[in-house]
Amino acid sequence: MERIVEVVPEAGLHARPASKLVKTVNGFDADVSVGRAEDDEDDLVRADSMLAVTGLNVEHGESVRLVAEGPDAEAALDAIEDLLMSPVEGDGGKDEDGEDPHGGPE
Repeated sequence: MERIVEVVPEAGLHARPASKLVKTVNGFDADVSVGRAEDDEDDLVRADSMLAVTGLNVEHGESVRLVAEGPDAEAALDAIEDLLMSPVEGDGGKDEDGEDPHGGPE
């Protein structure tokens, strides 16, 4: 089962949005992979790995391909789609302490 979804969060699939995606995926009994919409099957990465997800360098407005298998595959895709189609509250490029994680000026 698969879907193509546009990434709405301003940060793309970095920092907080990627963390929320990984946490969401880990809540389901499904194997979920993610990649750019045009990527081949071999280019998809495990969506339960923060390093793999952030390594895709997906930006705001890009479309991603989600592929899920397992008993909770449809529910997992629904939850991930909801997450990626919504702006992340308080995102703004700052970490949980309100600091710029890249050390730049506020």
